[in-house]
Order: sequence, then C-alpha cells, then structure tokens
Amino acid sequence: MAKEKIFIGLDVGSSTIRVVVGKQESELGSPSIVGVGEASSAGIRRGVIVDIDEAVSSISEALEKAERMTGLTLDHAVVSVGGAQITSQESHGVVAVARADGEITEADVVRVVDASQAISIPANREILHVIPKNFTVDGQTGIKDPVGMSGIRLEVDSQIIQASVPFIKNLTKCILQAGLEIDDLVLAPLASAQAVLNKKQKELGVVLIDLGGGTTGLVVFEEGDLAASTILPVGSMHITNDLAIGLRTSVDTAEKVKLQYGHAEAREVKKDVEIDLAKIDKQEEGRVSIKHIAEIIEARLEEIFDLVNRELKRINRDGQLPAGAILTGGGAKLPGVVELAKKHLRLPVSLGLPGTVTAVLDRVNEPQFATAVGLVMWANEYLLGSSRTVNKFARKFLEHESVNKMRKWFKSFLP
Repeated sequence: MAKEKIFIGLDVGSSTIRVVVGKQESELGSPSIVGVGEASSAGIRRGVIVDIDEAVSSISEALEKAERMTGLTLDHAVVSVGGAQITSQESHGVVAVARADGEITEADVVRVVDASQAISIPANREILHVIPKNFTVDGQTGIKDPVGMSGIRLEVDSQIIQASVPFIKNLTKCILQAGLEIDDLVLAPLASAQAVLNKKQKELGVVLIDLGGGTTGLVVFEEGDLAASTILPVGSMHITNDLAIGLRTSVDTAEKVKLQYGHAEAREVKKDVEIDLAKIDKQEEGRVSIKHIAEIIEARLEEIFDLVNRELKRINRDGQLPAGAILTGGGAKLPGVVELAKKHLRLPVSLGLPGTVTAVLDRVNEPQFATAVGLVMWANEYLLGSSRTVNKFARKFLEHESVNKMRKWFKSFLP
C-alpha cells in the first residue's frame, strides 16, 4: 500500500493517547479506519507536557498497539494540540489585485491571507492556524470564493490561532522521540469538528464542546466560518478529582465510580440507592449514596457549561445558535450530560459521534475518538489535496511557504 494513502491521527490527550490509522479507499471517498491504539497518558497535564520521558513512553505504547493491529510501520502523523495556552484573535489583511485586468487569482488569495497574519505577537508565541473567514472585494463583503472575480482591492477577515513556543517545542520533541514525523499540528476541537459537524450545522450556527480529560475545547461556527475557538482549563478529570475528595477515596476508585455509577443530573437519581466501595476496590470501605455522586458530578459540569456560556456571551451568541451545541470527547458519555447542557446553555444539544467514516472497530464511533478520527479526516482533506476539501484556501495556505515554516522547523529536530 502506498505510503501517501495512509493517514495517521495522534490525539495527545490529558487522560488517554489515541492513535487512529486510516486509508483512502478511493480518490473521492472518505478514509476508512483500519487500526487504533490507546494508552493511558503519563507526563501530560491539562494538555501540556510535564514529563517528556513519560509522555514519549505513552505515545510509543499507543503507536505499538496501532502497528500490531494494522501490520504497518507508522512513521508520520497529524497531531492534536490542546491546552489552555492556546489563544485566538481576529485579523484583517489587505492587498492590491496583481493582474492588470483586475481578475483575482489564487495567488492573490494566498497573498491576502498571508498579509492577515502580519500581526504583532509575543516572542514566545507561534501561529498555529490562519483560517480565512470571508473576503471583501472593492467593498463588497461576505464573499466566500473571490477567485475569478474582478476588483482592485482584496481584503480578508481571518482568525489566527496561536500556541506557546515552549509548549510546541516540548510536544514536538516527544513526537519525534517516539519515532514520528509531524505532518501537521491541529487544534484538537477543530479536528473534532472535522469528524462530527456537517456543512448545514456550520451554516446555521453551532458550538462544538469537546469534553476532554484535562481541558474542554470549544469552537463556534456560523455561516460556514469559524467564529470563535478557545480551550477551557477544566475537564472530566476534574470530576474524578472532585469525587476522590468528596468520597474520600483514591483517584482510581473515583474514576471507576464515575464510569459505573455517575450521572450528570442528581434529580434523576434515587435518594435511597447506595453502593459499597469495597466491591469496587477491596482497599476501600464504606457506603456512598449514588445521589451524592451525581451531585458532585453535576456541580463540576455546571461550572464547565457556565464557562462555555461566558465564551458564547463574549461573542454575543449565547442561546442564539440554531444548530445548538454538539458534545463530544470522553466526558460526553456521562448519562444525563446532554439534558444538563440543554438546561444551562439554553440550546438544542446532541451527542457528536464520528460516524461519517467506516471502521473495523465499533468503539471508533464513540465521542472520545472524535479528535483522533478528525485528524485523519483533516489529513485527507487538507494535506493531500482531496477534491472534496471544504476550504481550498486553507489547503492552499498550508502549502504556502510562510505558513509551512512550522513544518520545516519540526524537521530541524530530526537527527
């Protein structure tokens, strides 16, 4: 099988490392998932590398499992980026159309998007994505594709997503030491959106909420464009920690309690039902009410959804997105979380599953695999130039030298 037909997505999460391997069945079709690998995260906290050796070991373990399943040697991947150090800002670029007859070409589009990233950023920050939203030609706004139009002045509104340079260096070092070449770095909730959101939802207006282990990713789309993105420094691991404190148990036991007996809405749980902690872990003792467990979980989830609402209010979209909210990530599997989100966000809410791809394993079509599957789809859409690409300007800009410097920089770490 040709190397260029293999797509590898590496989701470096705070609680779990996931590797998804896809292959392209046809030039026009979506990639099919042929292998996965999972390993518990070590050396990673809230999406940030805190111990390189442990992180490399976790990544290598997940890779080895994926290699055993597929029989392939995996040596390159598209990698997710999370962590609360991610920031975004709006930018504007303006250029004069190059051709004498005023016809706008793809070269003009690349130049204007390039101009939009000419902003002042701190020395310890690096541009991760430059995403064109809409174009303006001689004052005519709201243009999605200006190529072929006539004009003198071309403008673009872009969203620039930045990451901390030390964070990128540490993540890159871990990936390279695990034996992988980095094809691209992708903001984790953007990758999830690639897997679970459709064109209609993005046009109407939708927020994707990626409930990860150490962080919660948030992306908002409206009229087909990315309207906002952010990473909140709280996730489902904080629920586990709350349970460990509230129930006076170990973190491992709290995680098992959350997965087996957790519920997001305390009012839906009977008061008189208790569980014996000794049945979960022989070293534990005592009985706890399932309702008390649900109250602890609900309190933390309410905090998360309040933070999401605060971000939506910042862009004047709280309660105003017709396609509602889509929940994904491991935390979205908690019973009752959809109903709780509806109440707090005042939006229609549903579970986001990466069900647009075929897979050898049913578990790939679960919300916790949305980011990893989305990375595979991102590689198919943007890196290899699929004819189905959603935004050809994003793909064209990925090929442009000024943005490609990140990829060249990665390779400078190689021996």
